[in-house]
Amino acid sequence: MSDEWKAPQGVDESADSKADAKSWKLLEKTLLAGIQEQRRSRRWGIFFKSLTFLYLIGALFMFSPLMDVEKGASRKDSHTALIEIKGMIADNEMASADNIVGSLREAFKDEKTKGIILRINSGGGSPVQSGYVYDEIRRLRAEKPNIKVYAVISDLGASGAYYIASAADQIYADKASLVGSIGVTAATFGFVGTMEKLGVDRRVYTSGEHKAFLDPFQPPKAEETQFWQSVLDTTHKQFIASVKQGRGDRLKDKDHPELFSGLVWTGEQALPLGLIDGLGNTSSVARDVIGEKKIVDYTVQESPFDRFSKKLGASVAEQIAMWAGFNGPTLR
Repeated sequence: MSDEWKAPQGVDESADSKADAKSWKLLEKTLLAGIQEQRRSRRWGIFFKSLTFLYLIGALFMFSPLMDVEKGASRKDSHTALIEIKGMIADNEMASADNIVGSLREAFKDEKTKGIILRINSGGGSPVQSGYVYDEIRRLRAEKPNIKVYAVISDLGASGAYYIASAADQIYADKASLVGSIGVTAATFGFVGTMEKLGVDRRVYTSGEHKAFLDPFQPPKAEETQFWQSVLDTTHKQFIASVKQGRGDRLKDKDHPELFSGLVWTGEQALPLGLIDGLGNTSSVARDVIGEKKIVDYTVQESPFDRFSKKLGASVAEQIAMWAGFNGPTLR
């Protein structure tokens, strides 16, 4: 007798198989439904995240105009106008000539402006940008002589920043502020020895004998070095002439051997030299000199989006080029 089990007569052997098949199909549908639901949830999650991101971006762009409206509303009364000159003075920077000049024109145009303070904390920058601001300050002062301009140096007012300050009616600083640095510099690097060690040849094709004279991968030539020095000397003379014109007889000793040598002094040392007119800060100048302690900021504001972009390194390449000295002479 066989041990194999046999289904009783009248019982369908495929019933269990059909039941199993139905169970598997049900399980499959349940799993597919779960996967589809997860996909829908992800899509909705992405949608709402994107919507939130767009909302935040919109809020960032809306923030600056709101700030302008708020500042504009506060200009109804007599006030001291404040313009910040902070950081590198260069094109595409916050302390660019266009930004500073635009703020100056707005401040001079406002009938409620009793005086203007240029609050400076900068080590300088482009001689072109600094010269543009210098000229515009003098032009606006001549156009509206009743509105005085005061430069107030906080931590640092050197080189191109001092160039701009010298156009003001008066300059104030803290006793420990660093002031001066009336000089010009243009720095780069020389990689000739490194190239030789690596066995790399530099091949430059130019039309013009001196077209590549600032190339850091080629050895300098005496006549080109002399020419470049003449360029820097000319820029330095322009700087000195502007400071002498702006400060006038307030410079105690215009022939001081180190006054225009590029040295920097503290505010306490700069006062007897005539580089500044007094010791003070923004609040004291507004209150005691201008006579209007209410201060309204006219500085062009960087949008939050721009600040965010810069934090992500959007201007890294530009800064590296500037630090390497490839952007021309710099007032320092």
